[in-house]
Amino acid sequence: MSEALQQLLDTLSLEKIDENIYRGQTPETSNKRVFGGQVFAQAMRAAQDTVPEDRMVHSQHAYFLRPGDPSVPILYQVDGIRDGGSFTTRRVVASQRGKAIFNTEMSFQVPEQGLNHQADMPDCVGPEELSSDNERWNKLIAEQSGKTASRAAAHRPTLRPIEMRSVNPVDYANPTSRPPEQIIWIKASGSIADLAPQDDQPLHHAILAYASDFSLMGTSLLPHAVSIMNPKLQPASLDHCIWFHDNFRADEWLLYVMDSPRSSNGRGLSRGSFFSRDGRLVASTIQEGLIRLHQ
Repeated sequence: MSEALQQLLDTLSLEKIDENIYRGQTPETSNKRVFGGQVFAQAMRAAQDTVPEDRMVHSQHAYFLRPGDPSVPILYQVDGIRDGGSFTTRRVVASQRGKAIFNTEMSFQVPEQGLNHQADMPDCVGPEELSSDNERWNKLIAEQSGKTASRAAAHRPTLRPIEMRSVNPVDYANPTSRPPEQIIWIKASGSIADLAPQDDQPLHHAILAYASDFSLMGTSLLPHAVSIMNPKLQPASLDHCIWFHDNFRADEWLLYVMDSPRSSNGRGLSRGSFFSRDGRLVASTIQEGLIRLHQ
């Protein structure tokens, strides 16, 4: 297992400090804000701890309210909204220094059989034929200098627990206008089986929730030839939703298919679908992000 993946699993292991109250930590980072996917996933882990084991999260809807401070622990307050015959609902508020930075609601369900259809997985080259996005990003940082290099470094954690391989990589240093679409193979950067049971689906849900925040908002920038490194850009996640449709393993390759149907009013809407190698649509996600350009 990679050091980065071990760090992610430690980050997703919350400290229970009181009934329905949990404390999460942020790994050391050069970024001045907590990565949104981390808060999203930690809140899921807090809620999962209050739900019977036979119920799996099937949807999570969240709003990012304030930037998180990486140097301060995050408190997660879980509210047990409802425990029904088939569905369970939880609300979680994350706070720092007495102020809410994030809130979310999740619905859990006892798995059942039912009507079944799905969109087709697109044809593309496999991950074995592609180079690593992380290695490409390291090279980009090395070629930059001063504030540009610092800004580029801030958009990726020092340790990278998620391996990503783009089918059609974005040139962040020299962006050109292109359709608002991305296809990226992703997976955890190591095997989870050594530290967690093979059937620990809640942990795989949390890892995918964490990974779903990578590259999604940037899809809405592609038609405008604006890079995430642009010093005039003020990017931030505003809200984020994810739905789980089928079982999967986060340490096996998943195809992340993204598109952006609209940007306006300084905001960009992006959608994503996760497919397993055997073509199953296992999860879907939507995010609206702030993509404000300053003069």
